[in-house]
Amino acid sequence: MAGALRSASPLKRPLGVALLVVVTLAHLWLSNDLMEDRLGFGATPSMRHIEVSYVRELAVAPPAPVEAPRPRAPVRPRRVAAAKAPPASAPASAPLAADTIVVKVEPLPALPTPPPMLELPVLPSPASSVPPAALPAPSAPTAAASAVAAAAPASAASAATFDWPPSTRLSYGMTGNYRGEVQGSATVEWIRVGLRYQVHMEAIVGASFAPLLVRRASSEGELGDNGLMPHRFEGEQRVAFRSRRWAMTFEPERVLLPEGREAPSMPGVQDEASLFVQLTWLFTTQPQTLQAGRSIDVPLAVSRRVEVWKYDVIGQETLQLPFGEVSTMHVKPRRLVKSSSELTAEMWFAPGLQYLPVRILIQQDADTFIDLTLQRAPQQAAAR
Repeated sequence: MAGALRSASPLKRPLGVALLVVVTLAHLWLSNDLMEDRLGFGATPSMRHIEVSYVRELAVAPPAPVEAPRPRAPVRPRRVAAAKAPPASAPASAPLAADTIVVKVEPLPALPTPPPMLELPVLPSPASSVPPAALPAPSAPTAAASAVAAAAPASAASAATFDWPPSTRLSYGMTGNYRGEVQGSATVEWIRVGLRYQVHMEAIVGASFAPLLVRRASSEGELGDNGLMPHRFEGEQRVAFRSRRWAMTFEPERVLLPEGREAPSMPGVQDEASLFVQLTWLFTTQPQTLQAGRSIDVPLAVSRRVEVWKYDVIGQETLQLPFGEVSTMHVKPRRLVKSSSELTAEMWFAPGLQYLPVRILIQQDADTFIDLTLQRAPQQAAAR
């Protein structure tokens, strides 16, 4: 009997170990989610992804050719002579040259004298009984309107007539370093339905069937004269068997941050997903801002605060992408104080591809980064 038990135990041991591993992993996964919810790190996703069908690829638009001015033929001056009637006793004048223009000057007829103006009696008005000191000072609507027009930004008119691009999907290849060299893929979707928008970002480190890290970010809101106006942001990150979710809500006067924090809002504030599209809108409506040496200030809501981030325009760079050579402008963030847990993103925008970002370098520190490069031409939906 003992020998029979000993002979059967090797067959049962692998099955028991496997069952124990599955139960342990399930317990760890469940306890991790519960712990995050108790600590306030968890957030229930509420954003419904709008489905879009992409029907065409965006081609790189070549720069418009600049034609040299054509030389103009010299204009031969013409002589203009006024003909005067010769006196009766004077001899006949010599004939004029063939290219001479003769202008006959005649005196203008005298204008008739206008009739005298009628003087109407001044009738008393109801306001005439009010003392002048009691009357309010006259307003100057013309001067006030001129001051408002001078103070208005030059981009207001262009933003109001900005033709937002149709829904677009960008597909990136990924290289980088996260506890060693990593590879992966990423997608960015810009979805527009009327004045409503969504931006979805997903980065997968490692193989898609067994990723080491997955990070998602989504933003939704509406479009206005000053670009994107986020209403809600949702983020999610999964590393092995650990996951974290967080959300932010944008109100007119405040931003509700994760973990119960809140911060005063700022005009034009963005989140980490809407930032890319907001810069695309800015460079399209105000291309003069995308010049080497210039800086751009963007209010950004991150997990713990709302602050202004400064982006420096480094200059023009030509990138060799899988679908062709693309001219870009390199934009890099500059931060005076940076937390070790926050990410920064350098971007390369392509004016020939509707100012879309064709390369994004996301860094946490020198040893933790991912480099996204566009692998195919942007895909776009039919215009609505």
